[in-house]
Amino acid sequence: MHFLEAIILGLVQGLTEFLPISSSAHLRILGEFLPGAQDPGAAFTAITQIGTEAAVVVFFWRDIVRIIGNWFRSLAGRVPRNDPDARMGWLIIIGSIPIVVLGLLFQDQIETVFRSMWLVAAMLILFGVLLGIADMIGAKRRKLQDITVGHGIIFGFAQALALIPGVSRSGGTITAGLLLGYERAAAARYAFLLAIPAVFGSGFYQLFKSAGEQGPYSIAETGVATLVAFVVALGVIAFFMRWISKHSFLPFVIYRVALGTLLLVLLSLGVIAP
Repeated sequence: MHFLEAIILGLVQGLTEFLPISSSAHLRILGEFLPGAQDPGAAFTAITQIGTEAAVVVFFWRDIVRIIGNWFRSLAGRVPRNDPDARMGWLIIIGSIPIVVLGLLFQDQIETVFRSMWLVAAMLILFGVLLGIADMIGAKRRKLQDITVGHGIIFGFAQALALIPGVSRSGGTITAGLLLGYERAAAARYAFLLAIPAVFGSGFYQLFKSAGEQGPYSIAETGVATLVAFVVALGVIAFFMRWISKHSFLPFVIYRVALGTLLLVLLSLGVIAP
């Protein structure tokens, strides 16, 4: 039964990680409706995100190899420091600093109070509304090569908000990008690339930390969920990048607000525990 639950959670993780609807919130909510009726936990969530982030590496493989290669070449003076790919390498490093610092500072809260269902519901609604506003008022003129160091830091702090389930890593980062005037595709592409160091770092840290500890799911069950998440996420990334080139984020905004409202009703009625 636990393996079946792990497969279901991995499927949901893969489906929701790159959509701006918060995969961590969905895993937190789904856990209450599975037979065990328990929170899968921050460690399980972080480890399964290794699978979805591996899908990003596969999907953007050529970009990643080029960015890393030119970043190292710029250090050796073999390409200019202002080379677009070398700059992107620095921007990913700079943008990753906020989530690393805040993740370490608020580690205890991330695993406890931040996982309150009341907070999850509120974040789903609040950041759904913010995403809708950003999509409506954003100029959508700036491209990926227009990202500055200052904007990279803003993107980084927006990503760090995803330490709270319900915010959404991609949703928070894309919202910041839209408010800064970036095109939907540019904001999403940078959001996905920016997440790579943070997700892998968090996932492997939790994997090392949880070794020998008994959580809701065993290492084998978590591994199965991670593999399922990887396979599903590959298709979701391709779909999402095509979608945002032609459509707005309105369906995701409506979904977030509706889910958050439903969650508040269920919590108020005592159907699920906070």
